[in-house]
Order: sequence, then structure tokens, then C-alpha cells
Amino acid sequence: MTAHVPTETRTSFQRAGDAAEDEVARRLLALGWALLGRRVRAGRSELDLVATDPGPPPSLVVVEVRWRRSRDFGLPEETVDRRKLAHLRAGVGRLIEAGRLSDGTALPDLPVRLDLVAVEPPAVPGGPVRIRHHRGIA
Repeated sequence: MTAHVPTETRTSFQRAGDAAEDEVARRLLALGWALLGRRVRAGRSELDLVATDPGPPPSLVVVEVRWRRSRDFGLPEETVDRRKLAHLRAGVGRLIEAGRLSDGTALPDLPVRLDLVAVEPPAVPGGPVRIRHHRGIA
């Protein structure tokens, strides 16, 4: 699996995003998914998570994780506009063309899907983190 960047070189916003990715990865693993890579470089794109969903049907999934500390500026999902989707599609295309992750791990021969997972803080203090998983966004 692709290695993490040391946390001491990341900003507080990046570390919060890392924590959101960690939570999403934990939940996907608990559902039986296999995590193949995190922060995977595909050309000029960085793909948050690359995993396999056991299905049915089994799929290779690129997961874009979007988080927000509050709803003051809208929902996390609203940050994925047409331009961001085009950038993600291009990154997924480069990844599939390469046939492997940036660390050399071969990609499984499965149908490919792009998912979006939105992460928000608890609605009430001490409550659970709010996560919404949108499958097949593009």
C-alpha cells in the first residue's frame, strides 16, 4: 500500500483531511473492502483511496473523500463540481492506463467505479462522525 506523507510536514487542514480519510478507510475495511493505496499519484492527480469493493459485483473503486468542519459554506458534496469531476476522471484514466499503483502494485482486472464519501463532524458534541457514501458518481 502507498505510504503516508509524514504528518509533521502537513498543515492542520491536511491533517484533518487525513483523519477523515483514516475514518473512511476504517469503515470500508470493516465492510470487507481491501485498501490498495492512499494518496495515490496518477500523473498530476492525487487519488485519495484506491480499494476493491467485494460487491456484488466486485469493483476497483477510487474514493474521493471530502470533509468539512462545518456547513457554513455548504455540504462537502458541493465542493465536487464539474471541473473537479473532470480532474478525477483524468486521474482515474491515467491510473487504469498505467495498470498499477505508483508503488508498483498491479491493479486487479475489475470494473472501475468512482465514489465520493462526505465526512462531517458530529451533529451534536460527542456524537458520531457523519459519513455519506455516494457510489458511482462518474
